[in-house]
Amino acid sequence: METINILSPLGIIKITGDVKGISKIHIVDQPIEITNEIPEIFKIAVSELQEYFDGKRTKFTFKINPIGTEFQKKIWQELINIPFGKTCSYIELSKKIGDAKAIRAVAAANGKNPLWIVIPCHRVIGTNGSLTGYAGGLWRKKWLLEHENPSKQESLF
Repeated sequence: METINILSPLGIIKITGDVKGISKIHIVDQPIEITNEIPEIFKIAVSELQEYFDGKRTKFTFKINPIGTEFQKKIWQELINIPFGKTCSYIELSKKIGDAKAIRAVAAANGKNPLWIVIPCHRVIGTNGSLTGYAGGLWRKKWLLEHENPSKQESLF
């Protein structure tokens, strides 16, 4: 596995992957060195992330290889299915997998998402429309939701 660090509007992003695909993307809060030379295996991912932040991309096409349990992968796939600019509640997500009582397990799988932004866990909100916990910080979740749906900036929060 190789790792690179790139700069984004929300801070430094650490990307980990190999020829099988990108396995981890997360935000780093401590200062670390930015990668100047982008290895070939990361070029498409870096380009698509930049396009996303520039407002020119709504879906990612680069190869991903998230590491997790079968249940987690099932939830992550449901997260990928949440359309750009839309949100979903934990209860709605639980119902989509056929078990309305699995809210806590769904929330736990959501929290273990290894591919920040690409698997859009930021699109999951509370049943009452409130922002709920977010590993990258609620301010980043708010920024991402506003970035994806600027027309709803006033009404989301």
